Amino acid sequence: MRKLIQLLSLLCVIVLIAACGGGAAEPTAAPAAVEVATEAPTEAPAASEAVTETTTTTETTEVTATEATTATSSTAEGSIAVLLPDSASSARWENDDRKFLSAAFDAAGVEYTIVNAEGDAAAQQTQAEQAITNGAKVILLVNLDSGSGAAIIALAREAGVQVIDYDRLTIEGEGADFYVSFDNESVGRLQGEGLVAAVEAAGIEAPEVAVLNGSPTDNNATLFANGYNGVIDPLFEAGDWTKVDDQSVPDWDNQQALVIFEQMLTAHPEINAAIAANDGLAQAVISALENQGLDPIPVTGQDATVGGIQNVLAGKQSMTVYKAIKAEAEAAAALAIALLNGEDTAAMATGSVNNGTNDVPSVLLVPVSVTKDNVAETVIADGFRTWEEICVGDFEQFCPADR
Repeated sequence: MRKLIQLLSLLCVIVLIAACGGGAAEPTAAPAAVEVATEAPTEAPAASEAVTETTTTTETTEVTATEATTATSSTAEGSIAVLLPDSASSARWENDDRKFLSAAFDAAGVEYTIVNAEGDAAAQQTQAEQAITNGAKVILLVNLDSGSGAAIIALAREAGVQVIDYDRLTIEGEGADFYVSFDNESVGRLQGEGLVAAVEAAGIEAPEVAVLNGSPTDNNATLFANGYNGVIDPLFEAGDWTKVDDQSVPDWDNQQALVIFEQMLTAHPEINAAIAANDGLAQAVISALENQGLDPIPVTGQDATVGGIQNVLAGKQSMTVYKAIKAEAEAAAALAIALLNGEDTAAMATGSVNNGTNDVPSVLLVPVSVTKDNVAETVIADGFRTWEEICVGDFEQFCPADR
């Protein structure tokens, strides 16, 4: 009997040990599962905290969009999409606007994309559609023309996406939610006044003037023309000046501008002054004159591009208009970020501009005339341009020695 009791006791011990061992097997696997679960969140914050920027080429079956800049963050729902127009009409879009907008969005830690339609309105609409599909809640639009711009705005509004007209107002349709730009008639007035001053400085008594307007599909070009025509038309009407030709340049195309101005010179070799609506068109005038072995004439510009400033310093271009693009980009970015975050934006607008249908809340900045006498006090002092990028090659000789 004693042996039987000992045997039963031994069996109980064995059963207890087995039961304890079986209970320990599950906790052994559980910590491993917890470790895996805690590793996944460890990687996600690292990806969101380090805002990365990449430049890629985005392709669709219909269009190739160049230089697509993207950055990601998890600080706000949705993203901001910037639709730039081209890189040919002005160097500003890729060299300045992209840089300043990217910096502002990176500093705020928001998700954004920046693409360029390279002059293709259909491509820009595709880019807008892709942005909305990919979660954009705010679009900054530089339209290629008001018709395609209105279509993009209608598409965005249907999807509940807000649109900021950036630099160019869309004058067809209901209009954008906001407009950020400059007082563009003031830009034109500065050009007109600049040409008057240059003609007087050159001692030209009977100016024979050619007018080279911007793109007829760009509302800004119309506003610029309103501004400079307000200054020079009275001189034509009084007979003090003679307008020998007046043409617009499709799509702000600099090569077409060169052909147009060469034809002007052939038909009117007496041309001795010109309004050019931006620095690219001014370069076309300069090149046409040089191609025919002619001396520089008074000519205006706009955008304060590196090439424009170089021509101003060299005496080939009379003036340019400095539009503080950094300030414009930062104002637009601040507005876009506020819209993305659902913040009250009522106080951010400084006025409104009527697009022909509605009053669009607007932020309008003040342009500045730049001549060779105030380059240092304007674009250089603001950090918009540097002597290092301007004073290269043949232009070195026109720069101040004490810069």
